[in-house]
Amino acid sequence: MEKRIKSRFVGVAVAAVMAAAPALAADDQVKIGVLTDISGQFSHESGKGAVTAVEMAVEDFGGEVLGKPIEVIFADHQNKPEIAAATAQEWYESEGVTLIGNLINSGIALSVAQIAAEKNGIAIVTGSGSSRLSGAGCTPNSIHYAYDTYALANGTANELVSEGKKKWYFLTADYAFGHALEADASAIVAKAGGEVVGSVKYPIETTDHSAFMLQAQASDADVVAIAGSGTTFINAVKSAREFGMADTGKLTAGLLVWLTDVKALGLEAAQGMILTNAFYWDQDEESRAFAERFMERMGVMPHMGDAGDYSSTMHYLKAVEAAGTTEAQAVMAKMRELPIDDFFAKGGKIREDGRMVHDMYVYQVKTPAESKGEWDVYKLVQTIPGDEAFRPLSESECPLVK
Repeated sequence: MEKRIKSRFVGVAVAAVMAAAPALAADDQVKIGVLTDISGQFSHESGKGAVTAVEMAVEDFGGEVLGKPIEVIFADHQNKPEIAAATAQEWYESEGVTLIGNLINSGIALSVAQIAAEKNGIAIVTGSGSSRLSGAGCTPNSIHYAYDTYALANGTANELVSEGKKKWYFLTADYAFGHALEADASAIVAKAGGEVVGSVKYPIETTDHSAFMLQAQASDADVVAIAGSGTTFINAVKSAREFGMADTGKLTAGLLVWLTDVKALGLEAAQGMILTNAFYWDQDEESRAFAERFMERMGVMPHMGDAGDYSSTMHYLKAVEAAGTTEAQAVMAKMRELPIDDFFAKGGKIREDGRMVHDMYVYQVKTPAESKGEWDVYKLVQTIPGDEAFRPLSESECPLVK
């Protein structure tokens, strides 16, 4: 019978973390914390799916490491940096947490990565994309695992510019991730021979994109690129459709598109969209086997965040076992040393800047006629080898790079 890991939700307040007393002393167990968006606009890209993926990895590992049981706890950071920081500090200092994972929302991920370094814990970022996490914001205690803004822009921008879509206008979410995505995409567009003809920033809480769409529509852009994520991305794509953006000859491009976004939009609205991703459930037999198990628990197919949460947790536990300790620097050394070969990444490796390097994929969303099932939504356009997908170390701003 499959062993199920019992997770514990830890409620948080701005000033303090209100946690139930741990069942065992910190030294008698290994504790993993999932700090994520349970109820907000990024919950479909993280939330309960992230917790489930981590639980599955712990179960598959056997439920214990170094002779100690593994406990998974999770909390909702509510997309508030003060809550995330308080939670991370309490987890590392008092809860005995050795690893904090997921960390969707780039501003929060950057903050928690620094706290991990201060408290000598480990932070593995799978939900957030800002390339600053392995750039100027890198730390000896953090890993950027699933994707980043450079890789997303590298795939999508190069593909569209090569198709002659050279003039770009950005609708950018006004927070760390959106800013990084626009900056990385702008540089790649220019390098590929295109140009940025304008941009506008929108608050991530907005539900009305009409004013921003009118500005984009008035431009002479070939591509209106949405540098954002979550429900605001979905609303922006719907607004573009309602405003007849395609009728003006402009292509709406998502620079971060989750599988759940395509599902929410429907193929009628999303068909033809070019996107870059780290994982698709229908890649091969291994990915389909994981997807089937995940689907049984969550009722949805996993996306790259879910797959990355499972893979990174499993890699961490293997490193703990190999190191014979949960001490952060010893485990980090083993995580850099051990290769990553699973359904998420083949031949993956963690660089000195904390970037986990692996292949990325450019997909096109299928038309309704091409789709053979509810979750059959992508067709592969190209595979980008890991060493080409991510920012080269020679261009890194990470102070750890020698």
